[in-house]
Amino acid sequence: MTLVRPLAGALALALGVGAASLAGAVVPAAPAHADSIRDAQYWLDSLGIREAWQTTRGEGVTIAIIDSGIDAGHADLRGAVIDGTDVSGAGTSSGGPVAGSSHGTMVASLAAGRGSSSTSGVIGAAPDADLLSISLSFGAGERPGDAQVADGVVWAVDHGADVISLSLTRNQLDWPESWDDAFLYAEQNDVVVVAAAGNRGSGTEQVGAPATIPGVLAVGGIDRAGRASDVASTEGITIGVMAPSENLVGAVPGGGHRYWQGTSGATPIVAGIVALVRAAHPELSAAAVVDRIVSSADAVTSTVPDPQYGYGVVDAAAAVEASIPIATSNPLGSLEEWISVHRRGDAEARVVELEPARAGVARAPADTVMDALPVPSWALTELARVLPGLLVLGGVALGLAALALAGVLRFVAGRRTQ
Repeated sequence: MTLVRPLAGALALALGVGAASLAGAVVPAAPAHADSIRDAQYWLDSLGIREAWQTTRGEGVTIAIIDSGIDAGHADLRGAVIDGTDVSGAGTSSGGPVAGSSHGTMVASLAAGRGSSSTSGVIGAAPDADLLSISLSFGAGERPGDAQVADGVVWAVDHGADVISLSLTRNQLDWPESWDDAFLYAEQNDVVVVAAAGNRGSGTEQVGAPATIPGVLAVGGIDRAGRASDVASTEGITIGVMAPSENLVGAVPGGGHRYWQGTSGATPIVAGIVALVRAAHPELSAAAVVDRIVSSADAVTSTVPDPQYGYGVVDAAAAVEASIPIATSNPLGSLEEWISVHRRGDAEARVVELEPARAGVARAPADTVMDALPVPSWALTELARVLPGLLVLGGVALGLAALALAGVLRFVAGRRTQ
C-alpha cells in the first residue's frame, strides 16, 4: 500500500509519503466582497481569456474535476456541475465536497465558474462548460490514493469528460501500473488530461506524477510579473505550459471566497482554456488540441521546451484563434508508446506465463529437470539471434563432412581395385 505525506498550507489533509496529494495551498486573507473578487482575476486579460470569449465560452464541453469535491450550490457554480461521484468512500455520492476541504470547489471555480452575476464572483476560464465532480480523500483509513485517482479517471471518461483536471501530485516521478490502464483509457478515448506540476512551497522540488505521464499537459506556475514562481511552482522536463499560480482567488463551500496560491489553481485555468479550444475546434483530436495549446504559448526563454517554463505562458486567444497546422500526434508524447517500451518486460513475462493455458494447447508432463525449468526470455532472444549463423555453420560443416566421406570412399574403392 502506498502512503502519502502532508503538503504545507491550510489543506491539512492526513497524507503520508509517496501517493497522490492535493497540489495547492490556501493563503489566508481577509474576506473579500464579490465585486472585488472579479476585479482580482487579472489572468482573464493577461492570458487572453476575455478575448477568446469573443469566439467561445466553452459551451458543449465537459471538464472533469478530480479533487476533493465541489459545492455545486455555491452562487458562482450554480448550474455548472452536471454529474458526480465519490471514489474515496468518505464523500457524497454526487461528488460534493469532502468534509473540511474547500480545495475542489476553488479548483472548479477557476475552470468553469459562472460568477454570481455578470460582474461579480469568480468566473472560470470556460464559464459555459459543464463540470463533473469526482471527489477524493486521502485521509487516514481511506482507500489508497493511487486507486482513487485511477478510478476517478476511468469514471470521468465513461461519463463524457472531454478534459480532465488533476490538481494533485504523487510527489515522485513514477506512477503505479494501475495508472497506466486509467490514463491510457483517457488517451484512447480522446480526452485531454491536464495536471499540476506541484509547488516548491509544499515540498515538491521536481514535477511528480501524474504530470510526468506522457501525453499529459503539465502546468507550472508564474507570478504576476510572469516569472516562474519560487514557491508556487516547480521544474521538470515534462512541463507543458505556465499559468498564474500566485494571488489567485477561488470560491469556497458555503458561498464565500478565498485568496490562494499553487499550481492547483494554474491547472484548472489551463483546463478551462483547453475547453475553449475544444469548443472552438470540435474537429480536433485531443492530441491536436494539446499541440495548439503548446504551439501558441508565449515562449519565455530561447530554449523550448524549457525545464522551468515548458513551451511558455498559455495564451487563450492564440490557442483559440491562431492559424495552426493540425497535428497528428501529441507533442508531449504518447502513454501507449511509453508502455510498449517501458513495460515490455512485464508484458512479455505475462505472455509467457499465460501461454500454456491457451485453448487447445496441451502441455506434456515434464520428463526431465531441464524440461521443468522455465526458459528465460533473454535466452530465447539470444537463441533467435544466433540461430541463423548456427544453421549456416552447420550446413558448411555437413558439406565438409560429406566431401571428406566421399574422399574416404574413393580411397577405399581405389585400394580394393589394386
